[in-house]
Amino acid sequence: MIITKMALPRRTFLRGIGAAVGLPLLDAMVPALSGITAPPAALARRLAFIYMPNGVAKNSSIDYWTPKGEGNDFELSQILTPLEPFRDRMVIFSGLDQNQAEAGNDGASGDHTRGTSSWLTGVYPKRTEGADVRNSISADQIAASVLGKDTALPSLELAIDLNFLAGQCENSYSCAYLNTLAWSSPTTPLPTENNPRIVFERLFGDGGDAERRAAQARQNQSILDSVLDDLHRLERRLGPGDRTKVTEYVDAVREVERRIQGVEARAETQLPTLDRPKGIPERFDEHVKLMYELQWLAFRADLTRVVTFMLGRELNFRTYPEIGVTEGHHGLSHHQDRPEQIAKYAKVGVYQAQLFAGFLKQLQATPEGDGTLLDHSLFLYGAGLSNPNTHAHTDLPLLVVGGRDSIPRPGTHDQSAAGSFRQNWRAGRYVGRQQRPVGGVTR
Repeated sequence: MIITKMALPRRTFLRGIGAAVGLPLLDAMVPALSGITAPPAALARRLAFIYMPNGVAKNSSIDYWTPKGEGNDFELSQILTPLEPFRDRMVIFSGLDQNQAEAGNDGASGDHTRGTSSWLTGVYPKRTEGADVRNSISADQIAASVLGKDTALPSLELAIDLNFLAGQCENSYSCAYLNTLAWSSPTTPLPTENNPRIVFERLFGDGGDAERRAAQARQNQSILDSVLDDLHRLERRLGPGDRTKVTEYVDAVREVERRIQGVEARAETQLPTLDRPKGIPERFDEHVKLMYELQWLAFRADLTRVVTFMLGRELNFRTYPEIGVTEGHHGLSHHQDRPEQIAKYAKVGVYQAQLFAGFLKQLQATPEGDGTLLDHSLFLYGAGLSNPNTHAHTDLPLLVVGGRDSIPRPGTHDQSAAGSFRQNWRAGRYVGRQQRPVGGVTR
């Protein structure tokens, strides 16, 4: 065995013309004879928050979300059945309320706005239609201040819906509260991005304004082509195992790039008068899968370790014809306690969970260090409403899933587990140091 004193730094990039491409964890990134049994990046922790708009399919007597039974002896609900393969690395919480999303002095409406804005802040937002919004720093940004200090992007804010709403959206609340989960300060909401092309360029290229991106898109040269010389020089320094990892990773990046270009090509040929941004798939599932795949690539290249992802904005009118749901999302969520409407709305929840399960499966299949990407990640999956028909902020639908070592009592559904999670969160055990309480969540 030949041992050298050289080791690649974890933050190694392939640099070319207008591009900087991160790499996955390689054996060559472990210092020779360092005594480290697991590569340093295996200690990296990823944290992501996946938000479902408009609550879940339930009322006082019908519940398609909550499992039956408690502790380790429970039966997954219809909505959560797609997550069965991850049962032993998941905790489902029941009994958590968000009091800061209740009406207070604002009257009966505004629940969608407060449900979104308080989900990661635990703070009652200031009611205003203007620019003088006020909330609080969100949990993802608290985590990003720790987990994101060594990555190119401290955090990534993603969404499926366009981030274009401005002015007043609900009961004299600014639309800023509905457009994002992430707040870097009480007065600074962080904009989301829903265009896969822009997200890709943010992660792997220089990006730029719309005109510059359009010029770049017209070029026939792939983003990766400009770094091939650097790649070939790097490969000569790597062992066979690392060369295989690099090849697989580059192939995965090219595949995502190809899919984005394919979406754009179809838009050009089939919808020549299309006035929405290019790169956004027509179908919900294609769009969500692509956004999940970009998150996978970002985690794998260690470009970011904190993500918020909104599967939709509250009050949205999206339909899901691919699963037979032709009514608008928000309208269907107001099921009027009709069993057939609640059952139909449950199909949307199952659909969302299936897509999330596919993402978790991809993470679980990606080796990293002494485990997998999923072993080194933690996800909060849930909503700011429970029963959407009454705009309820009690007994919120919430679960965490990821590495077993990051979760108290994995494989359980137990109300006492909610208290354990809250104590661990406030102690900072999920973000690597002690933090102040985010606040607002009660049992």
